[in-house]
Amino acid sequence: MKVDVLLGLQWGDEGKGKVVDVLTPNYDIIGRFQGGPNAGHTLEFDGKKHVLHTIPSGIFHEGKMNVVGNGVVIDPIIFNREIDSLEERGVNIGDKLLISRKAHLILPTHRLLDAASEQAKGKKKIGSTLKGIGPTYMDKTGRNGLRVGDLESKDFKKRYNTLREKHLSMLSSFNFEFDLEPLEDEWLKAVEKFKNYPLVDSEHYVNGHLRGGKKILAEGAQGTLLDIDFGSYPFVTSSNTITAGACTGLGIAPTQIGEVYGIFKAYCTRVGSGPFPTELNNEEGEAIRKAGNEFGATTGRPRRCGWLDLPALKYAIMINGVTQLIMTKADVLSEFDSIKVCTAYKYKGEVIDYLPFDVLDDDMEPIYEERAGWKEDLTQLGSIEEIPAELDSYINYLEEELQTPITIVSVGPDRTQTLRRTIASI
Repeated sequence: MKVDVLLGLQWGDEGKGKVVDVLTPNYDIIGRFQGGPNAGHTLEFDGKKHVLHTIPSGIFHEGKMNVVGNGVVIDPIIFNREIDSLEERGVNIGDKLLISRKAHLILPTHRLLDAASEQAKGKKKIGSTLKGIGPTYMDKTGRNGLRVGDLESKDFKKRYNTLREKHLSMLSSFNFEFDLEPLEDEWLKAVEKFKNYPLVDSEHYVNGHLRGGKKILAEGAQGTLLDIDFGSYPFVTSSNTITAGACTGLGIAPTQIGEVYGIFKAYCTRVGSGPFPTELNNEEGEAIRKAGNEFGATTGRPRRCGWLDLPALKYAIMINGVTQLIMTKADVLSEFDSIKVCTAYKYKGEVIDYLPFDVLDDDMEPIYEERAGWKEDLTQLGSIEEIPAELDSYINYLEEELQTPITIVSVGPDRTQTLRRTIASI
């Protein structure tokens, strides 16, 4: 048995939460392998909308275990609120959730450092969600961090105070006003409740069940183009969002990776700063934003919108070893008579069909191919056989260009608005 991986191929917000929810009935265990409350996985079913930030998206299914892996960073305050919100909506958490002892804790001073650093950058800010993600991962790699398992230690308070004092010393170098006391009081109270959740040595748990024949799905957050190594640096997140991150974030050997589901929108979006070659700062971009309700699930910020970028998508497929593609939000493009696809860039006087080292919008001009739109409401379709010919042509075109099968097409936010395709060999 292998671990299948599901992740985003763009700048996040591709619809991972919905697809994990749709695929969960096929699996026994769902494991989040990186990121933290900067993620916002939106699921919709039975007329209700749910947004998850840290908890895996399989939590709504009975009989399925959900594991928050060691690669995740956790804010106990936000985690508790998420649990409370789910329980208020009648979701039975019960014994369906486990937390890795090796996951790192986000402290209130991490959040302050995040805000102070972003303020100091001024116009060069990266668009952080200000959840303390970056500073927490910095402490992790700097070997100063606090882990969930440290909560079981008798000297946890001493370890906390040591890290707190380090952060306060760092904050003194910023021109940044703050009041730590109320933030800290809330956090310490949240920690007491958080201690009651079941903790696990997740690498042993996952591998033990893998050997026992259980089916496991690794759930990624953010997107490939936000990966700390392979994204549009420095406008990236602080973790590895790619398939390799599932290995380090859950403790899985590379040889144990099976299917890799890569999710992409039928167009592109991005939240925050950073390069975006196909961005549409015009009426078309606004039409996509309005039709797709493109506002961040975590921050509420309007997303930047643009046409599909094939060189970037091919890059993401290559980096991740994608075996199956899932296209979301095809219904949003029903607004248009025709749609465009970026097939290459004009870059420093040359035409290239790959992402260069330094992706600067000023140096890159997208080269587009125009395709016929479908101008039909897709949200009521019941099967892939019902899609309009123009959409079928678009899917076939993308498969040929990407040399990877598209096995699922999403035509709305609800779990029922999901069309599956039977694929011939590419």
